[in-house]
Amino acid sequence: MELVPTRTELRERLAGKASVALVPTMGALHDGHASLLREARGRAEVVVTSVFVNPLQFGAGEDLERYPRTLDEDLRICDKEGVDLVFAPAVEEVYPGWPAQPQVTVEPGPLATVLEGRTRPGHFRGVLTVVAKLFGLVRPDVAVFGQKDYQQLVLVRRMVDDLCLGVEVVGAETVREPDGLALSSRNRYLDPDQRREAAVLSKALHRAQEDAVRGVDAALGAARAALRTGHGVDLDYLVVTDPDLGELPRDAPPGTEARVLIAAKLGSTRLIDNMPLTIGHP
Repeated sequence: MELVPTRTELRERLAGKASVALVPTMGALHDGHASLLREARGRAEVVVTSVFVNPLQFGAGEDLERYPRTLDEDLRICDKEGVDLVFAPAVEEVYPGWPAQPQVTVEPGPLATVLEGRTRPGHFRGVLTVVAKLFGLVRPDVAVFGQKDYQQLVLVRRMVDDLCLGVEVVGAETVREPDGLALSSRNRYLDPDQRREAAVLSKALHRAQEDAVRGVDAALGAARAALRTGHGVDLDYLVVTDPDLGELPRDAPPGTEARVLIAAKLGSTRLIDNMPLTIGHP
């Protein structure tokens, strides 16, 4: 494994490689990221992961400075999982002239204004811009993203399709704690009581999956009932959509594939999660 801090070195190391898989991250790696690295390892000759806390996707009042930076531990995990190159650039390497904003960015469209985008304006513009830059620098054949950040995954796939970027985008399943909580770098911000209560988010999603046999309204009602058993959970949204995050009719016929998504705060920590479900089937 090799740590690569500059664009020039990255290009040199990748010259002539037959196939490349990229796992973009912001560091603070955990077992969820490790599963993405293993997925990438099975898909290409060379695995590249980026460790870059992208300032362009953080809004005013968000936790850019607070976001954990654990490069030594990240490198240990990458080495264990067989990563070949870790691209860990300075901000100026990705955005020359920073803190001046880049003049050209990726416009994510209307899907970026709902769900996460409703409370985080500009977030997905920053995400897609840095992902497009990484695709341009690494030129991967495959890129692996987690399904936990489902809206991000859908938008990246849409960008790849709309801009003809020629990258296969793989969505890897969410890795969870034994009590069901989705692994996230932000879980470390939870105090013990909040951590215990956070498991109610995944319980609500499981209830939605179970009750989807009776339709969309039943699924949402079951999830809300589960949430009421928790304490200190400040719900932002709980929705059922189609797999591309489009509107799902309340009378969707049996067999319709869908997605249930949730976002909530426990104290000052905002958590998101989602699961697939099928309307009209247990």
